[in-house]
Amino acid sequence: MTAAGVAGTMRGRRPVRAGPAAYGRELRVRAWLIRHGQSESNAGLPTNGPGTAPLTALGRQQAGRVAESFTEEPALIVSSSFVRARQTAEPTRRRFPGRPYEEWPVQEFTYLGGLHGPATTAEQRRPHAAAYWERSDPHYVHGGDGESFADLMGRVDDLLGRMADRPTGLVAVFTHGLFMRAVVWSLLTGGHEKPDTDRMRDYQRFNRRFATPNGCIVELRWTGDGPLVLGSVTHHPPHLVSGVG
Repeated sequence: MTAAGVAGTMRGRRPVRAGPAAYGRELRVRAWLIRHGQSESNAGLPTNGPGTAPLTALGRQQAGRVAESFTEEPALIVSSSFVRARQTAEPTRRRFPGRPYEEWPVQEFTYLGGLHGPATTAEQRRPHAAAYWERSDPHYVHGGDGESFADLMGRVDDLLGRMADRPTGLVAVFTHGLFMRAVVWSLLTGGHEKPDTDRMRDYQRFNRRFATPNGCIVELRWTGDGPLVLGSVTHHPPHLVSGVG
């Protein structure tokens, strides 16, 4: 399924679905989680490490469309340190030159470690990825230099904590598909539970069904009851849509 129409709130440790009344609650702060535009890795080209892949020409067009989608100035622009996310944020930063910019640990989940480079393609990494998810050990670190699933969920908690501490306004977060899905999944299922094999497999099932195309936006809203997932919006015409699978 796509992200459109998916909604949920979390009070403490227990998430509940958002009914119509949820949209009328007092709003404190919002976040737009924005997936980067199409990268060379997304296009099937080899890359030298998880953070080095630049945007393609299509990805740059998608980044421009994202910048045009803002109807208000963001209070803060955030990006991961990865090249493709920083490049996607550039048109938005040019449109709002007076807005502060920060880099947060919202980079992609790089669970294969060194297998993300040098000069490997997503297709070449596919069997290793399948073996990783089949194992579903939340504390396993592939090859000694990957990131564990537990580490990923720690970064999700870090993002949610930073947002909960924000006073007001819209925060534009330029990030990545697996990380975005981990945030949404955490909110909808009760992310404070300790990661285990069952929850890791549950995330993977969710990951296969929750589409985050390149340049899509998932909006989160913080009210007095906690974060609310509003869903996903893609501001691209059909010829600019990529990375749905």
